[in-house]
Amino acid sequence: MKIGVTIKSLRKEKGIRQVDFAEKCGISQTYLSQIENDERNPTLDVLERISKVLEIPYPVLSFLSLTIDSVPEEKKEVYKKMEKVMHGLVKDVFL
Repeated sequence: MKIGVTIKSLRKEKGIRQVDFAEKCGISQTYLSQIENDERNPTLDVLERISKVLEIPYPVLSFLSLTIDSVPEEKKEVYKKMEKVMHGLVKDVFL
């Protein structure tokens, strides 16, 4: 799961500077930078605040962060087939 990369990408798509985004989320810019660089794992509370600022439900943020490594071995083939379609659908609906 690449939650930090996903957060950074969505933040940039919205054109929000890191310092401003951190302030809106109620966290330090240093902490946000560490999250975005996958150096620290945010708490659920922080993830929910980030989702709120990004204006997407937390489960959507979590889904968009999934990687093939996050999927159980027996479901990887299905995930590979559905990944692009599902990500496109979720982005069309929520972003």
